[in-house]
Amino acid sequence: MSAGFYAWLGGAMVVFLAASSLLRASLGKPGWLLIACALALYTLGNLMMLRLMRESGMAVAISISAVLQLLLANAVAFVWFGERPAPMQMAGIALGVAAVALIVLPRTSP
Repeated sequence: MSAGFYAWLGGAMVVFLAASSLLRASLGKPGWLLIACALALYTLGNLMMLRLMRESGMAVAISISAVLQLLLANAVAFVWFGERPAPMQMAGIALGVAAVALIVLPRTSP
């Protein structure tokens, strides 16, 4: 995976987190504007994922994206929305970190 892959992945994560944050913020404010903006951002994020899938394959790109979204969404929920995961949930998040580490480690030849 190249530096461009990681840069593009970072951009996609920013887009997905903005979409998630807009949806969370829309819970307290009725109306369609925030939901429509979130939908547009999710669409953009998924279009960005196409390049990542082309470079690393669907399984790797989606796995890394899903786990990073898990981690970063929890950070956003903690900092901006005051949510606190339970200890068992924190253990699951830690397993997500281990999963990403195993996915991005370079392959070794036997």
